[in-house]
Amino acid sequence: MSVHALAPSPLRPPAWKGAFPMVAAVLVLFLAASSAPSPLYVVYQQQWHFPAWVLTLVFALYVFGLLGSLLVVGALSDHLGRRPVLAAAIALEAVALVLFLVAGDVGVLAVARVVQGIATGAATTTLSATLVDLEPSRGRAGAVTAVAPLTGLALGALGSGVLVRFGPAPTRLVYAVLLGGVLVAAIVVARLPETSLKRPGALASLRPRIAMPAHVRADVVPVVPAMIATWALAGMYLSLGPSVAAELLGLHNRLTGGVVVTLLAGTGALTVLLLRSRPASSLLAPSSAVLGLGTLVSLAGTTGGLAWLAALGTVVAGVGFGASMLATFGVVAGAARPHERGAVFAMANTISYLGNSVPAVLGGIAVTALGLRTATVIYAVAVVLITSSAFALRLNQTRTRRPADK
Repeated sequence: MSVHALAPSPLRPPAWKGAFPMVAAVLVLFLAASSAPSPLYVVYQQQWHFPAWVLTLVFALYVFGLLGSLLVVGALSDHLGRRPVLAAAIALEAVALVLFLVAGDVGVLAVARVVQGIATGAATTTLSATLVDLEPSRGRAGAVTAVAPLTGLALGALGSGVLVRFGPAPTRLVYAVLLGGVLVAAIVVARLPETSLKRPGALASLRPRIAMPAHVRADVVPVVPAMIATWALAGMYLSLGPSVAAELLGLHNRLTGGVVVTLLAGTGALTVLLLRSRPASSLLAPSSAVLGLGTLVSLAGTTGGLAWLAALGTVVAGVGFGASMLATFGVVAGAARPHERGAVFAMANTISYLGNSVPAVLGGIAVTALGLRTATVIYAVAVVLITSSAFALRLNQTRTRRPADK
């Protein structure tokens, strides 16, 4: 869910032809594990009888753990090396999956999500850096780090939905499968050549650095609404999407929860792959418009009880989701100077993940107080209003800059 400005490592790793695809696969695995609980939230809610706001709080706890990890240990592998940080992240992910396996109440589930968030934050930054280290002169690393997060989210949700629907032990099997994948990832890391020299400053690197230099504000501030709307919509789908499909559309098949998330994230991943070479500035206004349109169409289908229309709207919103990711982080990357990118990307990630989690929690509270249908309408309308403001800001920015370009 994040994009990082990474410099190639000075080390020349020994040849291992399988290293790059295996590291890419581990990156997809971590993101797949992060979305695997989404189709199960409805099952947990039915078994443990907790309100919707608790469901979204559990989702948000993962995001807070992820954000904290990104801000604190995001640069640690530059000092300790890639392999030690990856090993620690894999160990934490294994702990989280074991907690999921034994969870008998929402308290253990919450702890598992926090641990998983910390592991994912440490892993994604280090794996992205490793991909650049392995192929510093090629563009594949950038493409993989852009596409892999959404691909992992889609595959994790869909795979979880399939296992919940057709496999035994619906709240256990998916985590056992993922635990096996994590053990394979540990073997991959054990074979992986170290690609980053150890250097001093590890403790100093743990201090979070967030900044918005004055010279980037004119470019970055107008894209903030787009970032918030993009990740707020993703937060709704990942937390409440399966509940909406079951209760408002009558789709009680447990596979549906995974399909809902996959339609959004999978379409977003394909969009990132297709548009990754386009200039970020050219995508800003169209992505906001498409995101808002897709949200409206999906809302119309949901309130009208038309599953096909809701699915169509989700696909359209997924196109806007992927394009907006490219546009917003592309603008941030272009505006920041090389020595500022770490702090500026930390700021962008903070905005994105708060937009991903806080609205979802508020949505869960609204569901408890007002009911799922009313809360869904309010949430969707809020996303549309924010995307409309992002669209208007971009058009105004284009108009004000045009005379200066002449």
